[in-house]
Amino acid sequence: MNFHLIKGKWILAFCIVSSIIFLFLFIRRSPLVELKKFKILIEESIEVMTLDYRFRIRNFISEPAQSGKVVIVAIDEKSLKEFGRWPWSRALMAELVKGITDLNPKVLAVDIFFSEPESEKSDKALGDSFRISKEKIIIGTAFEVPVGEESKDVKDIPDQIIDSAFLRIHDSNSTDPVKADNVLPTISEISQGSLIGHVYSHPDYDGKLRWEILYLKYGDEFFPSLALQSARLSLGLKLDEMIIEGNKGVKLGGKCFIPSDERGRILINYFGKEGTFKPISAADILAKKVRKEEITNRIVFLGATAIATYDIKNTPFSANMPGVEKNATVVENILTKNFLKKSVGYIEIITLMLTGLIMGFILPKLSAIKTALLSSIFLIGYTLAVVLFFSYMGLWVNFIYPAANIITISVVITGAKYFFEEKKAKEIRSMFSSYVSPKIVEELINNPEKAKLGGVRKDVTVLFADIIGFTTLSERKSPEEVVDLLNEYFNEMTNIIFKWDGTLDKFVGDEIMAFWGAPVDQSNHAELAVRCALNMAHSLSKMQEKWMREGKEVLDCGIGINTGEVIIGNIGATGKKMDYTVIGDHVNLAARVEKLTREYNAKIIVTEFTIGHLDALIKEGLFGHYQLQERDNVRVKGKEKEVKIFELKGLKHGEI
Repeated sequence: MNFHLIKGKWILAFCIVSSIIFLFLFIRRSPLVELKKFKILIEESIEVMTLDYRFRIRNFISEPAQSGKVVIVAIDEKSLKEFGRWPWSRALMAELVKGITDLNPKVLAVDIFFSEPESEKSDKALGDSFRISKEKIIIGTAFEVPVGEESKDVKDIPDQIIDSAFLRIHDSNSTDPVKADNVLPTISEISQGSLIGHVYSHPDYDGKLRWEILYLKYGDEFFPSLALQSARLSLGLKLDEMIIEGNKGVKLGGKCFIPSDERGRILINYFGKEGTFKPISAADILAKKVRKEEITNRIVFLGATAIATYDIKNTPFSANMPGVEKNATVVENILTKNFLKKSVGYIEIITLMLTGLIMGFILPKLSAIKTALLSSIFLIGYTLAVVLFFSYMGLWVNFIYPAANIITISVVITGAKYFFEEKKAKEIRSMFSSYVSPKIVEELINNPEKAKLGGVRKDVTVLFADIIGFTTLSERKSPEEVVDLLNEYFNEMTNIIFKWDGTLDKFVGDEIMAFWGAPVDQSNHAELAVRCALNMAHSLSKMQEKWMREGKEVLDCGIGINTGEVIIGNIGATGKKMDYTVIGDHVNLAARVEKLTREYNAKIIVTEFTIGHLDALIKEGLFGHYQLQERDNVRVKGKEKEVKIFELKGLKHGEI
């Protein structure tokens, strides 16, 4: 498969298809059970995990402030140590409740169950303590919600909870509430006349509790949560001023609107780990050590926090948060209107489509490494955006689908590019590594379009270097000596050609052929060839001195240079022997000019066509340390017109 098929429209098509697939997964409410399960797995396992990190990052940037209006009275280790093990007697609980209400709280939410009788006397004592302040006391009540099956029919709703149900529900058909099929109410002797609030909660797939269920349905009635009922009472609102607004949320009079999903759930905006609300020990209440201003006019939650006495909630910050602190957090969210909102989807949809289109148009122009780098920038940018949305706007933007789209496009395109670029690089190395310098090879790899192997016409400068008197030398010396001498000479000359970014065409016996201007464009190809020739002549003179000292045969050579249009390409027998070479009249002219070095006793002969490319440099004095002498107008074989030739010499011992 050709590398270029991966580019352009194919990359754009893949990016668009990938974006559409993830867009489909994001917005689709599929009736297919398996797809629905997949979406739930993604959104309630992986996506919520990223939400947890957003909580932590937000708190690292700046922990949210609390109003100080919510207080927890905790039955903690200190309380158990001083007043005995849990559960306490109803008589002691009555004393505790009275101790709190004597300090005049605005609301007292009791997050403790009293679903079974203890004794007539103790139950009455606790009930009396509730009835004294019944207008400000709410008792937590357990509802049972079936998991994975339809709820059973509810026959009767206990009298002691019916007066706590919602009185007003707008557009109930658009809601899909959590449905309970059983309730464990506080016994009537205790709860008579008191308000109740449900304490049911359901964790996500990973076991973490992130949602507050503002209301659940039991029979034909809707019951508020303990936290919602407490917030309503603290705002001084009557029961009929707490209204369910379809699948939009819950309205608390004209003071607050709580946005929720169609199930009546809101995201809990946790403030931190357990202990974020500094609790007051129940022991201190009973010992009357608590100042009145710590309780007066505040919403007080009473619950157990001692080890093994409370329901543990696993939250984004901790796996050990008491349920009572979770409820306090929800009330704090409502009172301060500090709600977390889930994005309606516009940001995600725009991101999915824009990233697909932008990456589709840009990636074809980039290498595999640059593709990976750009994709990383997109991913980091989107990650930063969702973190900032959450930290400063309380907006939960879906991370997984747009991020997965970016990663998918990046991995597939980078992998494909890397595979085909590596394949192309191997082809280029195999084709050109013996012809050109490593620098040119790397340029061809980075810009493979320059490695045109088909025949093209180009202006290049061709150099021929031929050893003078090689036939006589080969007759006088042994084959081993000849080969050693030639290898030393060819190695030095080849290094110089590569130094000046030339393309080594071939060795023909004792002759070297090289050219400049291909496979990569070199606007100064004539200058590079001439400087290379001067360098070759200078190095050869040093080698001659060395050979003389060593008593070896001394080699000499003539160099011919010409510039002009040639045909260049991979020429030979397909599948057998192919060479990247140049052919044409100007190649032949360079070869014939080299032969003239013997006739004119010159080291380097350059044609007028090459000199014409150097005129600007010569006039500006940018080409120094040389001597240029016009030698003749000659008619070489194959040319009707005479060609002007010049002898080129290096000065300062051949330095250039």
